[in-house]
Amino acid sequence: MKNIAVRAYPSSARATFGSIFVVLALVLAGCSALPSPPSRPVQYDLGPSPVADAPAERLAPLPPLALADLDAPGLPDGSNAVLYRLAYADAQQLRPYSLARWSQPPAQLVQQRLREQLGQRRAILKAEDAAAQARDSAQGGRLPTLLRVELEEFSHIFSSATESAGVVRLRATLFDVTRAGESLRGHQVFTVRAAARSADAAGGVAALADASNQAALQVAQWVEQLGR
Repeated sequence: MKNIAVRAYPSSARATFGSIFVVLALVLAGCSALPSPPSRPVQYDLGPSPVADAPAERLAPLPPLALADLDAPGLPDGSNAVLYRLAYADAQQLRPYSLARWSQPPAQLVQQRLREQLGQRRAILKAEDAAAQARDSAQGGRLPTLLRVELEEFSHIFSSATESAGVVRLRATLFDVTRAGESLRGHQVFTVRAAARSADAAGGVAALADASNQAALQVAQWVEQLGR
């Protein structure tokens, strides 16, 4: 009996260890079959503001300008989605990249870029400040000019499966502010396309940043050309 028990023990141990191994293998296999946690969206902004070249001669500062809050009639209200269009398939549909977001709504990002560009040679006021000055100013005093801008397009547009660009379209309206109200000074639509380096969210974001910088510069030059 003793010899039988001795011979039986190793067999039982091997069976036990074998069972444990099978259970562990099944547990590990079950873990590997579980769905991986979803990736978090990457947040983007327009990057640092371009550094302006120093003029050969120091230019005199320009008069103060009031900048109203940007409206974005062409974009979903309050959305931070990075949007694209397939112009070759369905140009009327705006589609969001699933794993890309702007750090703020695009209208706020573009307004900040405009403020930085316009403010290089002048003080930039809020629209409410210009209105308050109009109410409180003495007879004959010059009031700040008011700039209103609408963001009509801000998307990564694909002309084909391999060619795309970041497109920014701004509608700018300039007003002289008087005690009687606002008087139209000028109106202009700015459409800027910047080629995307890649056909994905990162490429679209970089292209939109480039287009925003160019659009802000064009608006600033236009305001100055109007003598304001």
